[in-house]
Amino acid sequence: MTFLPAPGLGLIFDIVVLLILLVIGLIIIIVIAKVFLFFIPAAIIAVVVWFLSGSFFWAGVAFLIIALISVFKRK
Repeated sequence: MTFLPAPGLGLIFDIVVLLILLVIGLIIIIVIAKVFLFFIPAAIIAVVVWFLSGSFFWAGVAFLIIALISVFKRK
C-alpha cells in the first residue's frame, strides 16, 4: 500500500520555488516583448529602404537612425 507524503517543508519549498520561477519567467517575457517592440519600427523602415534601394548599407543606416530616434524619444 502506498501512502502520499504528508504536506511539509518540502511541499512549501516547492511552492515557493515555483512562484519565484513564475515571476522570473514573467519578467523575462516582458523584457523580451519590450525589446521586440522597440526594434519593430526600425526593422520595418530598414526593410522598406532595402526594397527601395536594394542596398544593405542604406538599410542598416536607416535601422540605426530609427533606433536612435526611438532611444531619444523614450528619454
